[in-house]
Amino acid sequence: QVQLVESGGGLVQAGGSLRLSCAASGRTFSRYSMGWFRQAPGKEREFVAAITWNGGTPRYADPVKGRFTISRDFAKNTLYLQMNSLLPEDTAVYYCVADNIVRIPVGARQSDYNFWGQGTQVTVSS
Repeated sequence: QVQLVESGGGLVQAGGSLRLSCAASGRTFSRYSMGWFRQAPGKEREFVAAITWNGGTPRYADPVKGRFTISRDFAKNTLYLQMNSLLPEDTAVYYCVADNIVRIPVGARQSDYNFWGQGTQVTVSS
């Protein structure tokens, strides 16, 4: 079992940066692939980024490629999402997710992840 708690959301101007963190509890953190989804008001939840269980081979959604970077710190049991050059369309609730099944490539569907955090709000003003 893994419990996920996101932090780092907030209000930022367009062009700015934020770093989201996801603290994971559980001794098997290193065995889980992890990622981020987001849901904007009135829109469906969508994939943002994910990283494999060993910290390699990240996968990004096209709208965030080149702007967002996903990483994980195994010593701190923490997943990160560095978001640069933020746009108003990045405004959403961001969810941290974990998957205890090895998938190659790492999953990009909501159904690929069986553990979800509560979400953190990111608002980008124009």
